[in-house]
Amino acid sequence: MPIFSPPAGSFRRLRTATAIVMLLALGGCASVPPPNDAMNLAQTQLQAARDAGAADYAPVDLGFAQDKFQQAQAAMAERKYAAAADLAEESRADSALARAKARLGAARAQIQSKLAENARLRELGEQAASASLSQDRSAAPADIGSAETPAEAPPIQDMPAPASSAIAVPAPAAGFQTLPGTGQQPDQPSDAGQSPAPASSGGQP
Repeated sequence: MPIFSPPAGSFRRLRTATAIVMLLALGGCASVPPPNDAMNLAQTQLQAARDAGAADYAPVDLGFAQDKFQQAQAAMAERKYAAAADLAEESRADSALARAKARLGAARAQIQSKLAENARLRELGEQAASASLSQDRSAAPADIGSAETPAEAPPIQDMPAPASSAIAVPAPAAGFQTLPGTGQQPDQPSDAGQSPAPASSGGQP
């Protein structure tokens, strides 16, 4: 039974092709530099997401970012720089998403806190207004009764009589006055030729 064997030249060509492929693969690996910048950026974004509170508001996305960064570190240790660069970029994107969700969650929590505080203050204001209204209603009858009672007028005091010294004697009127009972004026002299009438005594003429 004949056995066909490949010619010796074919083995030589196969070995040459395999060596070329290996050289190209090695050259391709050596041509990719270590992605140090991508790794540093991914680490910075991961820390920023943690600081923003992603562990509380976006734990799933933060977990993805951490896993991708650890895989990128492992690829760097194995000098798989291309894979490390891709993983670092994915980690950076997940960290950015986690950070954005954390900021949104923190803003919503702050808004809810302010709304709750406003509701509490509003309730306190309503209670104070209700208490004040009740107090005003309880004090209203006393106020009305006092308003209907007429105010007492102050007593009228008698005017005091003026002192005697305060009454002035009227001054004599200008001109002549007739004295009562004489028919003479005060400045007019009596007749010199007339003698006073003799008084009658004893009924004799």
